[in-house]
Amino acid sequence: MRRTSLVFATILAVTLALAPGLAFARAGSSSSFGSRGTRTYSAPPVTRTAPATAAPMQRSLATQPAPGGMATAGMAPARTGLFGGSPFMSGLMGGLLGAGIGGLLFGGGLFHGISGFGGFLGFLLQIFLIVMVVRFLFRMVMRNRQPAMAGPAGMFARGMDPAGMPMSGGGGAPMGDAPIQITPADYQQFEQLLQRVQAGWSVQDVNALRSVSTPEMLSYFADQLSDQASRGLRNTVTDVKLEQGDLAEAWAEPGREYATVAMRFSMIDVTRDAAGRLVDGDPNRRSEATEVWTFLRAPGGNWILSAIQQAG
Repeated sequence: MRRTSLVFATILAVTLALAPGLAFARAGSSSSFGSRGTRTYSAPPVTRTAPATAAPMQRSLATQPAPGGMATAGMAPARTGLFGGSPFMSGLMGGLLGAGIGGLLFGGGLFHGISGFGGFLGFLLQIFLIVMVVRFLFRMVMRNRQPAMAGPAGMFARGMDPAGMPMSGGGGAPMGDAPIQITPADYQQFEQLLQRVQAGWSVQDVNALRSVSTPEMLSYFADQLSDQASRGLRNTVTDVKLEQGDLAEAWAEPGREYATVAMRFSMIDVTRDAAGRLVDGDPNRRSEATEVWTFLRAPGGNWILSAIQQAG
């Protein structure tokens, strides 16, 4: 019976892995792609709306820093190893292994120093629980230390510096980048672009998507729409409503300005086949998503979409 359940679970996992991902069929398809100028491969700062680090770019035309070269300012260091590069956990396991080797050398057995194998597991469990509690408390403290938010532009919020002035979002800028101010009118454009992108996607209007996104983003959208068409499917995202949003960072590069914002939005997201039969989603129930969008403009021009990253 147990073996049958294991086989069934394996088949189910493989089926889900090979499925087209209909539950995430909206524009973006639960992936991260596009370009953020010199910060394409740097993680945007976390915000109240997206408190976890955004997913790295999976597809981008931006040049990636050469291995071993200088890292882009603000770029999150890569985490490697069993414990993601955590000095604490690495040190802990090093100490445990050292104790075990010491037990072997002095004739007491591998786990002699910590009362046998059962005691070793119990000790590890206690340490694991303590680490999890400490990490949880640390995240809560750091989250509460984030500046209070105000909402001058609809559902968007802007952080305030200690002096009470609006933050520009340009902290940690690479050399040559300059922070810029984002106004309520900009936030209004961001909300409108969220709705216009989803509207153009829903009617499969490439020209509508061209007017609100970079050529790179348009190519990715066209790719995804073609994939849907080849499967005989059509995804529509309607009644899009921004629930919460805030600025992660905003900066200027030669001839261009960028703004990265976190957005939590709700919508009616359904997928139907060529005969109009419902394949995924509920036309009577709203679904919700949180994503990090980056917008681009020429100085003084209108914003267009240049990147989408999944939050966390």
